[in-house]
Amino acid sequence: MLTKFQSHINENLPFLKKNKLLLATSGGIDSMVLLHLCHQLDLDIRVAHCNFQLRGDESDEDEDFVKSQTEKLQIPIYIKKFDTKSYAEEEKLSIQVVARNLRYEWFNTLLINNDYDYILTAHHLDDSLETFLINFTRGSGLDGLTGIPQQNESIVRPLLPFSRTEIEIFAKENNVEWREDSSNTSDNYLRNKLRHDVIPMLKKINPSLLHSFENTISNLKQAQSLVDDASRIIYRKVVTDINFQKRINLTELIQLPNYHAYLYQWLEPLGFSDWDSINDLATAQSGKQIHSQNHTLLKDRNELIVFPKQEYEKTTLFLIEKEQNEIKFPLKITFCNVDDISLEATNCIFVDEDKLQYPLVIRKWKEGDWFYPLGMNGKKKLSKFFKDEKFSLLDKSNTWLLCSENQIVWVIEKRQDERFKVTEETTKILKINYTA
Repeated sequence: MLTKFQSHINENLPFLKKNKLLLATSGGIDSMVLLHLCHQLDLDIRVAHCNFQLRGDESDEDEDFVKSQTEKLQIPIYIKKFDTKSYAEEEKLSIQVVARNLRYEWFNTLLINNDYDYILTAHHLDDSLETFLINFTRGSGLDGLTGIPQQNESIVRPLLPFSRTEIEIFAKENNVEWREDSSNTSDNYLRNKLRHDVIPMLKKINPSLLHSFENTISNLKQAQSLVDDASRIIYRKVVTDINFQKRINLTELIQLPNYHAYLYQWLEPLGFSDWDSINDLATAQSGKQIHSQNHTLLKDRNELIVFPKQEYEKTTLFLIEKEQNEIKFPLKITFCNVDDISLEATNCIFVDEDKLQYPLVIRKWKEGDWFYPLGMNGKKKLSKFFKDEKFSLLDKSNTWLLCSENQIVWVIEKRQDERFKVTEETTKILKINYTA
């Protein structure tokens, strides 16, 4: 296995030979074999061990074991204890999810603080098969059926082409010591049920199951590549990125066969999962929304608009004193006196400064607001202005007003108020400029 492992590194992961590596080591057979293989190839490694304190003395014994093994090999080690159960209760998450989050957060901290280049984990071919089956039984898109990736940014899995059987043989032939995790014998976890019951049965049906699985994964990855290519091409045709928004043109999209598949490709990475509701959204009334943890999907006329959720400040009014010539929050706006209005543009206005009452106020619009749109004789409700200008619900929610006392001076970047415009009687011209 050492020769095969060395060839695998040389051919597929040569960058590991020239970089500082952090090896995640639990003390189990997989990570201990990876530790010995990396050591024999003289890779520049350090070890990181997590003690999740979930199995009482057994967890502490795992920690002591890994520490003693690294001392024998003269490899530096990092050890961290986690109060995993308490954290899981606080966050109301499963132990497995919390342990994984804590683990990788700590690994990434070590990576950054100590200038390591990659984190190595001991996932192998059987793990990839188990992950495939877990995703298959729960329902997954194509991307969930391509197994565990060999590399995911800074995380590398050098044992992925190797089976559990190969690892066990190497450990016994090379007198590699390891610790057995008692939780691996429990069938309370889906992964263990698959490992103990389902996969052995599949191997009886097909003794070459792992080889067949590798071929299947290779084919699925090629199919995924085709899907990704098509998704990027269609994305450029029907999606417009405007600042933080993605605007999906439904008129164009729904003409495509299987357009739901494109929505899945674009929205699944943003945490969306209610696909029945998302598919219905294409023909739903304007205003309907679907939420993921961090994003909102909004139907607006002939568009689907995706935007990140934002934590709005409790403060809803922002004051601007007369001596201020610039503000940076909630918008970036500059104020300066000029002699003429020849530089007029859509992102700035020119007003008669003597008509302003300080402090000026920046705030979001609210129902009942009205103003005198520049160029019109009468007043108009903002809600009517928004409707005439075909504002989406998102456009309206993102609209800010610049006000003098209770009068709107500017629907920012949209329309100035007639009452504050520069006239022949104006003696002080104030230019107000908004920068997106």
